[in-house]
Amino acid sequence: MTLYTPSIEVAEALSAGKPIVALESTIITHGMPYPQNLDMVRQVEGVVRDAGAVPATIAVIDGTLHVGLSEAQVTDLAQRDGVAKLSRADLAVCMAQGGTGATTVAATMIAAHLAGIAVFATGGIGGVHPGAEESFDISADLQELAQTAVTVVSAGAKAILDIPKTLEVLETLGVPVIAYGQDSLPAFWSSTSALPAPLRIDTAEEIARAHRTRAALGLPGGQLIANPVPQEAQIPEGEMAPIIAQANADAQAQGITGKAVTPFLLQRIFELTEGASLATNIALVLNNARLAAEIAVSLSNPPDN
Repeated sequence: MTLYTPSIEVAEALSAGKPIVALESTIITHGMPYPQNLDMVRQVEGVVRDAGAVPATIAVIDGTLHVGLSEAQVTDLAQRDGVAKLSRADLAVCMAQGGTGATTVAATMIAAHLAGIAVFATGGIGGVHPGAEESFDISADLQELAQTAVTVVSAGAKAILDIPKTLEVLETLGVPVIAYGQDSLPAFWSSTSALPAPLRIDTAEEIARAHRTRAALGLPGGQLIANPVPQEAQIPEGEMAPIIAQANADAQAQGITGKAVTPFLLQRIFELTEGASLATNIALVLNNARLAAEIAVSLSNPPDN
């Protein structure tokens, strides 16, 4: 049974040991409308290539798990309606039923690890939602980080979440949370927060070394790199806090639950910020793709002795 199909570019990169960066496909199907979504994925893949790595956007198309998409596949996916949003729980069912789905953080990690890709760039991971003590709404991304050996480059957990509780869960699961180049934890749209970072690393080479060391120690799971959005593109935490609170209140008032919560909140925040949140989101995704490519390049080089 063939579990995944690499694109020609990815297959050649895997065979030659070239650096590869995995990318999720929800950015295409659930992030923004056509044709902006198509422009966005082209930008992200371009940043990865410019930094010396090969992009591998991952999706399930008509039951086949693709690691790396052709231009035609990306264009088709960008215009499809009713594309499923896949995590660990529904990835296999979608494939078995011949469905089409975009991969979230957890599903992208699974596919990347299956293909032998060690680095994945995303926007922000999922985590513990406010009120989780009653709703038990905790993203599968956290458990995936604890068991799948992929280095995930993000701008931290999405700021719509309960970040302190998310950090507590990650600590319990043994997931290293590493801020890149600073002592405070970035908060997605905001480059800094009041929370100190559990760990700090200042170079892509050191991140690659930490990835190798975890493997050598036999430790399961990956590591989460919290890469701050560039200062010129950020929305300060003080400005975002009341906007996020309003969006959460609106979600509760409308009875939004489960997988619908995050897209609702992101859309509501887009409205409340008059589009500024999307511009920041684009900037942070590109920034994460660049750092992920640098890490992948470092991992492809012979390790220091």
